[in-house]
Amino acid sequence: MDTKHAKTSARKRQHGLTLVEAAIVLAIVAIVGASTVPSLAAFIDKRRLDGAAAALAADIQFVRSEAVARRQALRLSVHGSGVSSCWVAHTGAASQCTCADIGPAVCSSGAIEIKTVLLSATERVRVSANVSSILFDPLHGTSTPTGTLRLTDTRGRAIHHVVNVMGRVRSCSPGATVSGYPAC
Repeated sequence: MDTKHAKTSARKRQHGLTLVEAAIVLAIVAIVGASTVPSLAAFIDKRRLDGAAAALAADIQFVRSEAVARRQALRLSVHGSGVSSCWVAHTGAASQCTCADIGPAVCSSGAIEIKTVLLSATERVRVSANVSSILFDPLHGTSTPTGTLRLTDTRGRAIHHVVNVMGRVRSCSPGATVSGYPAC
């Protein structure tokens, strides 16, 4: 009889998780997941800032070399509105091209837009500058005036592109807040 009773109790034994065990596993997964979300968001914001900084540095060099290749003075203008900001490579005077909320720049009086980069609010990165526009000379590729173009994210981290009179770019981060860039 003892062997029959042992077989019956072995069949009644359940396999799997109890409700309490499942709740504990779920709580652990939630805690681990919640702790990684802030670091993931910070990583994404840094990648956006790095991407915008790389694009701006490349566009500064593009406008400089394009001015020499076209044998025509070209500008890089920086604009910021309430929601978005942008930079525009164009011909003509600084005030002749402005950013639209979406799409390419709007140019007037014969100015021609060459390239526009719009940073919308969803990008969480803004561009600003201490000058509204930098003109690149077609003969030597020099720039007038010199200027600092700033990219800032919503966390307050910034990357500066300092354009010297020769039209060359030096990139830095104020207080070295962005890794990979020297301190300004």
